[in-house]
Amino acid sequence: MGNLTALKVKNARPGDKLSDGDGLRLDVDKSGNASRVFRFTSPMTGKERFMGLGPSGDVTLAKAREDAALARALIRDGKDPIEQRNAERAEAKAQASRATTFKAYAEQYISGKEAGWKNDKHRQQWRNSLRDYAYSNIGHLPVADVNTDGVLKALRPIWQTKKETARRVRGRIEAILNAAKAEGLRTGENPALWRGHLDQVLARRRKSDVTHHPALPYEEMPTFWKSLASDTSDAARMLRWIILTASRFNEAYDMDAATELKGDLWTIPAARMKADREHKVPLTTAASAQLPFRPVSDVTLSNCIARHTKTPATTHGMRSTFRDWCGDCSHFPRDIAEMCLAHSVADETEAAYRRSTALAKRRELMEAWSQYCASMS
Repeated sequence: MGNLTALKVKNARPGDKLSDGDGLRLDVDKSGNASRVFRFTSPMTGKERFMGLGPSGDVTLAKAREDAALARALIRDGKDPIEQRNAERAEAKAQASRATTFKAYAEQYISGKEAGWKNDKHRQQWRNSLRDYAYSNIGHLPVADVNTDGVLKALRPIWQTKKETARRVRGRIEAILNAAKAEGLRTGENPALWRGHLDQVLARRRKSDVTHHPALPYEEMPTFWKSLASDTSDAARMLRWIILTASRFNEAYDMDAATELKGDLWTIPAARMKADREHKVPLTTAASAQLPFRPVSDVTLSNCIARHTKTPATTHGMRSTFRDWCGDCSHFPRDIAEMCLAHSVADETEAAYRRSTALAKRRELMEAWSQYCASMS
């Protein structure tokens, strides 16, 4: 010990490994970054190991010698200093997890994620559903201590009466606990996991429990369109745009015409798509004729639908109307129809190829749909 001097350290060159003695040395990488390193033989495995003590700019030589001395003391006691340090860090994280409640971590998780979520309603649903159904049961618990019993106490009161809400709450709890585990605040299996865990004690959701958006039968579309075509309101223009592009409400509501519309193509950025993939929509002449329109709420669109048909139907259901017409009345392949709806149709490689080559076919399909809608006008 004591071989290194300030001058030797100053004159160190890339690739140098300068020994101070008793396993402590200064290593300089190819970029000239110097680090303090303690080289030793593990008393647990008999293998050579290298323990980083920190950059030389942050750790003085005196501090490095002190740390090396402590490491040698551990070795004399039969302990591996690297494993000992890892154990101490794990314990520190465990202490932190015991000091962090599920509610506090959940709020932190939401704040970190919500910038990437697509709309304010989605953000509010996360906070409200956890506030109303989870926090009273597990919000006060350390995030490390949330267990299956606590999750069940949150879910059981709403599992049969608020089925969709309960499903979402379970998924949100699972996501939060997964994140806590990734940050080292939890260990073990996720108590909110469905498959192979909660599905053993909670009733499975039946297909009959799934509520579909009421859709206008495609046979009624020409009559509906003839009435809708005479409506000059923004709601009618926006609704006609949604129908002719087979788009979702949020995609149309949040559309930035200045950046997304180029000629006869609407390019919706990945950040606003449900599947997080950019989607290109070929625009027919009839679709472009609806521009511009002032975005209105989904409720306003529902009222617009009700003005022009007595058949129960929703804005989102218009996508089903389009899909049913494609399957029953058009000659276009299934994958072309699915791509018009921005649905996944294949593995990622094939899907990327199909998106780049099927635009012309999708344009033909949307033109045929446009003509069908206006066939009684």
